[in-house]
Amino acid sequence: MIHHISIAANQPQHVAQVLAELCQGQVAEFPYHPGCYIVVPMDSHGTMIEVLTPGSEFTPLSVDGENSWRQNPNPSKYNAFHAAISVPTSEAEIHEIAKREGWHVMTCDRKGYFSVIEVWIENRQLVEFLSPNLAEQYLAFMQPQSLSKFLSTIAADAKA
Repeated sequence: MIHHISIAANQPQHVAQVLAELCQGQVAEFPYHPGCYIVVPMDSHGTMIEVLTPGSEFTPLSVDGENSWRQNPNPSKYNAFHAAISVPTSEAEIHEIAKREGWHVMTCDRKGYFSVIEVWIENRQLVEFLSPNLAEQYLAFMQPQSLSKFLSTIAADAKA
């Protein structure tokens, strides 16, 4: 289970407010990093999304045992990170909110196994949202029996 994630945004406060709306959660200033915010859905899993400033980077442990947070003055617009997050919000509402923000959004079928709603935050950061019905599909696929069948299919295709 993933309990929290961090993303960078050009407008951290605004992005945090929109993510809170999508997750039906709350926003607070990040107490340790000025200009950064946290989104707390207030669920039983302790889920949190940290929305940091552009160019924020974590580096390996420092001498005192804490991670080092720094600003990179020349960050890339894109990165390899993404997350899939279950939310209580409907698919239609997710599309409506993303479109209102001018963010690219589309529901994507993952080869018949499950679907996700791709939301490109500020058109630069991918987060996949799972409305309640899509979360059901995803969780059914991610069960050991389904995954074993899927992995067997991949192995058979690789040998062919």
